[in-house]
This record gives sequence, C-alpha cells and structure tokens, in this order.
Amino acid sequence: MKGPPGRFGDGRRQRIGLLGGSFNPAHAGHAHVALAALRALKLDRVWLMVSPGNPLKPMRGMAPFAERLASARGVARDARILATDIEQRLGSRYTHRTLALLRRRFPRACFTLILGADNLTQLPRWRRWREIARDTPLAVLPRPGYSRAALRGRAASVLRHRRRRAAALHASRWTAGAPWCFVPAAERAISATAIRAASARAGSPKEPTK
Repeated sequence: MKGPPGRFGDGRRQRIGLLGGSFNPAHAGHAHVALAALRALKLDRVWLMVSPGNPLKPMRGMAPFAERLASARGVARDARILATDIEQRLGSRYTHRTLALLRRRFPRACFTLILGADNLTQLPRWRRWREIARDTPLAVLPRPGYSRAALRGRAASVLRHRRRRAAALHASRWTAGAPWCFVPAAERAISATAIRAASARAGSPKEPTK
C-alpha cells in the first residue's frame, strides 16, 4: 500500500478515492475532504489527481501544472493521501477517460470518485456523466452554499434510486449501476478562488499615504 502508483499500473488490491481538481492552489479544505472520505468510506488511499486542464474552467489565471502539483503535495501530509500527476501522464483531461485508463492499469483496485457538492451540481455538464455514475461509486462531500442545491439538482434526481449510506458504498457489487452517497462532514469555507483573490490583493501596489 506504500508508494506512488506504478507508471504503468500495478496489481495491488486497494480501495482508492479519487479527488480530482485544478488545485489552483491546493489548500486545507482539500486535505479536510480527503481525510473525511478516508474515514467515512474506509479507503486505503486518496489520490489528489491534479488536472492538466479542466475543460470546464478557463486557462486564464491557471498556475503552471508543476506549481499546482507542488501545491497539492504540500497539503498531502497524511501518508494515505497522495498528490499525483497520473492524469497528465495518462494524457487525459476528461474524467470518463481517466477512469477507463485507470481500470486497465489497476485492475484489482476499487475506485471511488470524490466530489464536492458544487461538482455534483455540475455533473450533468461532464462528458459521459451518466456512464461515470453508472460505473463508478460517487462520494459527495458538503460545501458551503452548494449542498442543498446539489441534493435538489438534476444529477441527484436522476441517481436518487442509487443513493446509499457511506458505509454501504463498497458493501457489495452492484447490478443496476454504481451507488453514490452524501458524506456527512463539517464544511470548510476556504476556497482556491478566495486564496487567489487574497494573494492578488496582497501583491497589488498600495496607494501612497499623504
């Protein structure tokens, strides 16, 4: 269970949570989500998958990949949390393709996709989102200002019959589509957007005093 994922995959049997994102920059909220998922879902590892480029986000204002990866590594202080560039190495920018490639390379691993409530709201905008939800368990973590809307949104409605408790997510194999759950956890208001805004304000020139 120790060490990074092999370059071409390996045969370890593990429960792995995938927390993807731009990490622009990574922050304590990402670590909080990863730890909450580890505990609630009884995962062996959580991979912080730094995206080479989110198709739904503009590239303007996006830090270089190496900088974002270093940022993710900086918050991965628990030995069970791994910041990885595997999505870039796989040459994938779309989640459905990333998942397919990971399953080929890690055939004995059981993957769970970890989402913030904001991403559950956006899920219908993802390419092949129904395929993703059919084949991969989803664990949704609360996020301030998004949780209620997410649970009333289109994705939650379409997938309502497959909602389970967190402890039951890996209890058995499914026959009519993968299960999903809402993980009860404390909400952290910190966001990468707020961090970038604060950094911009701190770096802006001050007006001279009279």
